[in-house]
Amino acid sequence: MTTSTKILKATLNIFAICILTVLTQIGGIVFLLSILTNKWTDKWTNNKYIRTTYRFGTFLLLYSLITFLIVPVIAKPLGRVPLPLTETKHLQPLNILSCILNRNYVREEVKEIAYKVAEKMNQQFPGTTCNYLEANFPFINGFPLMPHRSHDDGKKLDLAFFYRKSSTGEQCNECPSPIGYGICEEPFPNEENTARSCAQKGYWQYSLLKNTMPQYNKKNFVFDHERTKYLANLFATEKNIEKIFIEPHLKKRLNLTSSKVRFHGCKAVRHDDHLHVQIK
Repeated sequence: MTTSTKILKATLNIFAICILTVLTQIGGIVFLLSILTNKWTDKWTNNKYIRTTYRFGTFLLLYSLITFLIVPVIAKPLGRVPLPLTETKHLQPLNILSCILNRNYVREEVKEIAYKVAEKMNQQFPGTTCNYLEANFPFINGFPLMPHRSHDDGKKLDLAFFYRKSSTGEQCNECPSPIGYGICEEPFPNEENTARSCAQKGYWQYSLLKNTMPQYNKKNFVFDHERTKYLANLFATEKNIEKIFIEPHLKKRLNLTSSKVRFHGCKAVRHDDHLHVQIK
């Protein structure tokens, strides 16, 4: 192997470690561990393509075992627990990718509140399941959950809005966006347009997700005012909930009067596609 090839390989490995760490927190460490196994798996074959397959498979196996078996055990005494992988007490991830990427960890108190709210939602609107989006990583206060500005202390949780099927008007537990973000309930002409005012102030990132997320599925859904309002108010009545972020035009439209419901500022991204809640 030439020197230039070695440098390129090392550069690619460092890049992979950085990306995996940013996306999953633990992925970079797992990648390093998987590299240590290469000398054993490489003995199984001389075919470079099969070797690459073995290496990739080893990484996936190690990552899965560590993510679902080891990380929850270590994270719990450090103050964070995972939200459920599947529907539990009427709470579920909108996209399982959040769990695979270790972005579903919260403090125990947040989990208990989320379960309590989800059960009350189902009691009020039978058949309703609350979809959570992203929460926090399992370890280290201050470790950023990119691209969020916060979500770094186990206290924050994003939840999807509720929708109805536009074809039938029936309530559903699905969302127009596969990740819950990026398909927005836009302000009416007579409502405050925070996205426009933030953009005029130079905050280019404010509508980034909306501008990059395909919008073709939006026509199949109608924003469910009643259930979304009830969800926000349930969280607002919880004494340990400190803040609830939602776009100003939706706060007014839904007549959300709690002082906990507030504007998040132009430095964040728009919140007319999801609800952000956090404890004290």
